[in-house]
Amino acid sequence: MTVVSDVKQCLASLKGVEGSLSNLAERTQDNESKQILHETMMVVSEIVADLKKRVGELENEEYQYKGY
Repeated sequence: MTVVSDVKQCLASLKGVEGSLSNLAERTQDNESKQILHETMMVVSEIVADLKKRVGELENEEYQYKGY
């Protein structure tokens, strides 16, 4: 695997985590748990955004990886 494909795989996994946290936050009845899950989801969202930027940088550096 290339670095770009590894980063994209990590990004996809984090998007899944983000979705799971969101789902759990919506389903829980406990307000404190809901708040913690939401805050954690927001942190993961920031990491996802950072990784998306990094994928773009890597694709610009290594054009042959674009679209993988």
